[in-house]
Amino acid sequence: MNVEYTGRHHKITSANRKEVDTGLAKIQKFLGDKFEAKVILTVEKHRHKAEITIVARKGTLVALAEAGDMTAAIGEALDHLQKQAVKYKTRWRTKKRHQQRKWDGQAPAEDVQEVAAPSGKTIVSVVVHKFPAIAKTTDVHLTHSSDAVAIRPMTLEEAIKEAHFRDRDVFVFRDPKGKVMVLHRTRDGIMELIEAP
Repeated sequence: MNVEYTGRHHKITSANRKEVDTGLAKIQKFLGDKFEAKVILTVEKHRHKAEITIVARKGTLVALAEAGDMTAAIGEALDHLQKQAVKYKTRWRTKKRHQQRKWDGQAPAEDVQEVAAPSGKTIVSVVVHKFPAIAKTTDVHLTHSSDAVAIRPMTLEEAIKEAHFRDRDVFVFRDPKGKVMVLHRTRDGIMELIEAP
């Protein structure tokens, strides 16, 4: 951990250095040893500002705090940095944990069974696929909305404008001939037309 101090209209005291070092030692538990920190302590009129920037392996963390005295400003900036470091670490951990394993031609040991050929001389390894005992189903959520149904007959263009105006993903209407039509917005944002028989 490398720390660079800069004072603007403020002389950096040993108490300031000690406070920053103890705060960065706590953050070091989350980010590891390999990061650089830049600390800028500024005094403008009666405002004391502390800006701490940490350049970590996969990004930067910046905290800026302002208080009536420098000790409070440094403490506030370090608290903000600690919250960012926890968020950074959990985001990094979840990305690392949820990466998909690519098939390398090797099956895990528990999925391989050895099967003897009918002649009894040759043993062949076979990959066995296991299915879950209970099939996963999604819960159905029913919502009743009269806002997604048109009362009067309308053309397709009018129905599209009305669905956009009402901000509905599903919109039911009748065309001028009396045929029931359903407009459905896909996840891509494309409107699909479904004609009911």
